[in-house]
Amino acid sequence: MTRPRATTLAHGLVLGLMVLEACAGAPSLGPVAVELTVPPPAAAPVPPPPVLGPSLDASFDSRPEILLASDAAATTPPDGRAPLSACNEQPPQDFLVRSNFLRAPDGNGRSIQYRTDTYGSVPGFGHPGAGALPARGSVVTTTFMGLPVRMHKKVVPALRCVEEEIKVTCGEHPYTAHALAGVRFNNTYRGGEVTNHMFGIAIDIDPAINTCCGCVKPWSSSPLCARKAKTEYDRMAMPECWVHAFERYGFYWLGHDVLRDTMHYEFLGDPAKIQRSATVVGGGDGG
Repeated sequence: MTRPRATTLAHGLVLGLMVLEACAGAPSLGPVAVELTVPPPAAAPVPPPPVLGPSLDASFDSRPEILLASDAAATTPPDGRAPLSACNEQPPQDFLVRSNFLRAPDGNGRSIQYRTDTYGSVPGFGHPGAGALPARGSVVTTTFMGLPVRMHKKVVPALRCVEEEIKVTCGEHPYTAHALAGVRFNNTYRGGEVTNHMFGIAIDIDPAINTCCGCVKPWSSSPLCARKAKTEYDRMAMPECWVHAFERYGFYWLGHDVLRDTMHYEFLGDPAKIQRSATVVGGGDGG
């Protein structure tokens, strides 16, 4: 992967900050990025997630809960490496993949109902059963690559396994994340869709530099979007191996979608199948 110059990085960071409010009020789709070599200023604000075009509702406040490296403070736990076998490998469930459910009859409705039944309800979507709890009630603060992030407690084990996978397989492609966006409580989609951020099962990494080339300007006018590239991997700051690490444990990268949202991963696997049994992990005979 060709590494951009530091000036390109600085341009990307400044661009992201300038569109903090611009993206929340316009309609469009997509993501992209550049290689991060220097951390952003601690006091600098972080932009909201990009507006994803015809599927998004600009009337919503799209500002997510974005946490910076400085927010981790002394509460970040030491690196106690869990074995890679702590999680089962699994692919995303096909019917939850956006490009699939948008083509299927009532595919969107089925996807929303599954997420409602599995993770809890979000206002205005799905048909919660009697006594169903809201998804936001199951959101916890965890860490990913040393940064704090708020996610649904059911997907936290998978996120930990992704982190271990990155540490083991991405050593030749160093990358330091500086801002994460997890749960948000306002929808950014329209047309009946609902963002997985509302369920707490989606995470954005460095929105200021892993942008959406299919979004409205100025996101789509980023120099990264104009760069000639064979694949979307060539336009992102994160190494490609991060994508493969997430995909190994049930996450789906929206860089594959028409949105080309390179900052965004969402857990579409089966949360009941994330963790291996203690017998398998510990190597016991189960007797």
